Amino acid sequence: MKALVAGASGALGVPLTRQLIANGHKVLGLTRDPAGARRLKALGAEPVVADALDRDGLVRAVDGLWADAVIHELTALRKPPTRHAGMAPTDRLRTEGTTNLLAAAEALGAKRFLTQSIILGYGYRDHGPALLTEDTPFGRPAADRSDPHLAAMLSTEQQAFTAPEGIALRYGLLYGGDAAQIHALLARRGLPVARGGVLGWIHHTDAAAATVAALEHGRPGQAYNLVDDLPATWQEVYTAMAQALGTPPPRRIPRWLFRLAAPYVASFAVDTSMRVANAKAKTELGWQPTFPTYHDGIRAMAAAARP
Repeated sequence: MKALVAGASGALGVPLTRQLIANGHKVLGLTRDPAGARRLKALGAEPVVADALDRDGLVRAVDGLWADAVIHELTALRKPPTRHAGMAPTDRLRTEGTTNLLAAAEALGAKRFLTQSIILGYGYRDHGPALLTEDTPFGRPAADRSDPHLAAMLSTEQQAFTAPEGIALRYGLLYGGDAAQIHALLARRGLPVARGGVLGWIHHTDAAAATVAALEHGRPGQAYNLVDDLPATWQEVYTAMAQALGTPPPRRIPRWLFRLAAPYVASFAVDTSMRVANAKAKTELGWQPTFPTYHDGIRAMAAAARP
């Protein structure tokens, strides 16, 4: 197939582009800047330079091109947001950006449309021991500061399902492909931890592989949870990363201070606990994580970071 990958030069977009090409697919890589275009050319993709929030410019950029599918992997998270307001650009990409990418899909003649969602759409709260499946209610407002994020996640999924072959990918918390950034944060002890609940995680490489599997085998109108096999807390994962990367252990702070210093991050790292099922993705997509737990993924992350 030929796919337009929006966000192809990002942390997930790069391994996704590599794996699509390795599987025999052709990639149109959507990026906003010339540097991203050069990177995509080096990967073997055909760059398309446009802003996904500029509908007319985006449609003009794909005029005369064709694709079988569009894969929406756009976020605005190069600098991790600490406050809820910092999620506004990503929320906009999930609402307005999805609308514009659907227009691009129509111009390209693409029937298949995959969109990035996230397991936090099940709710920023303690879900207890229940196993969350794709049938669990998603995107329900909570009457708190998470409501705009939940609405944006629900919007991108609902919009995707209006495509002839729309699919939603509910990723766990991504890690592994950003070793340099995480190493720098941990080295200066700029990534604090606190006691919190378990979350679903997935290595960037596994997320990319699952996305390729969804492109090839996913059922239209379906959502898929893409997480590894072992839920873990924020504190467990980043403490293990510090040990593997040879940095000082992350600073442990009280939960009240975490909420004060980084209220958005605390909303899931401290106040959320969820156990998310990945059985549907394994069964229907024929996908298995290469790194079944964060222990495996962090070992690979540390090995890749060594000179």
